[in-house]
Amino acid sequence: MKFPILTIFFLVLSLFYRQAYSQFFDAKAEIASSNYQRVKEAIILKYKDISPGKFGEFVKGVKEDVVTNQKVLALTLDACGGPNGNGFDKDLIDYLRKEKIPATLFISGLWIDQHLELFKELSQDSIFEIENHGLHHRPCSVRKERPYGIEATDSIGAAIDEMELNARKIEFYTSHRPLFYRSATAETDESCAKIAKDLGMTIVGFEILSGDVGGVNKTIVRQNILNHLKNGAIIIGHFNHPEWNTYEALKITVPTLQKLGYKFILLQHHKLTER
Repeated sequence: MKFPILTIFFLVLSLFYRQAYSQFFDAKAEIASSNYQRVKEAIILKYKDISPGKFGEFVKGVKEDVVTNQKVLALTLDACGGPNGNGFDKDLIDYLRKEKIPATLFISGLWIDQHLELFKELSQDSIFEIENHGLHHRPCSVRKERPYGIEATDSIGAAIDEMELNARKIEFYTSHRPLFYRSATAETDESCAKIAKDLGMTIVGFEILSGDVGGVNKTIVRQNILNHLKNGAIIIGHFNHPEWNTYEALKITVPTLQKLGYKFILLQHHKLTER
């Protein structure tokens, strides 16, 4: 059987686009999949009458510390994404690599979209642990909340999508499913902590707020860290704002921490606890 040249052309073109398209995570297709629908419907049914509980940074079910009596700290850095959050602090990441300081990177789907190849590179570096910062960088809640002017998810279904779709996105590109999730602004409600657990993730907050937001003076960030030291503390900062002083602050803080006997660890190797 002979096929017209035009037909063969369109068949080849169709195959090309299918192969190219399959290289990118398709959230809409994932939502429509039977597997995703089963998971989502089961959780919505389970929690249909749930009370949101307390909303904030330190709520039941959110972990802030590593369980240990050793002098260790967990450095966690967020990449939020979006119009004002798509930067990359190369100096900071280069410094961590040079000094062999492990860090857990919480990355949003928005940031991944803007830095896909860089994201893949970071995920292949064993000094970094890649974790989930939400598909659209929204605070996680089952009712309307607006911390720092950022619209939170406002239903069980929306909370599932924010957490689970980015978990699947990260797994799609790295073959590693995230163990941990951090809500945008690190604020969430108690119900989301339960939902996350059903999705196989633990919500992580922080013990030490670096205070790097907005580019405050590096000495202030340093003091924020040194003033709240404790064994197993989780430190929160950012690696998506090179115009902030995160790199400059850590460069003058890490040597002090090391002189005090502290070492840095990844979250994935340890049990976590609440305050």
